Amino acid sequence: QVQLVESGGGLVQAGGSLRLSCAASGQTFSDYRMGWFRQAPGKEREFVGAITQSGGKTRYADSAKGRFTISRANAENTVYLQMNSLKAEDTAVYYCAASVSINFDFDVISNYDAYDSWGQGTQVAVSS
Repeated sequence: QVQLVESGGGLVQAGGSLRLSCAASGQTFSDYRMGWFRQAPGKEREFVGAITQSGGKTRYADSAKGRFTISRANAENTVYLQMNSLKAEDTAVYYCAASVSINFDFDVISNYDAYDSWGQGTQVAVSS
């Protein structure tokens, strides 16, 4: 399995921006579809968005559309989550996840059971 380490979280005011990074190691990064999820206190883990192995396609949860952008740099074994116009309700621990599956149906990529490897998470706190 690929090992994943997130970074870039922190405290930001509402309306601000953050860029999260997820560094992968141990396997060929370009073999993996990557997803971002988040979990707020007392809530279930929820899908944020995902990107295909090549980076050619992305899909997002409605809560992320228009504000968040996922990209990847396969040469650097890293996937990014750029978050703009942050809101208090974006406060959560953010996780990246990896899967070798090429299935990019929304029902699949939005399901946390569809991922094989997970990072430890990075905390994002948005103050209102």
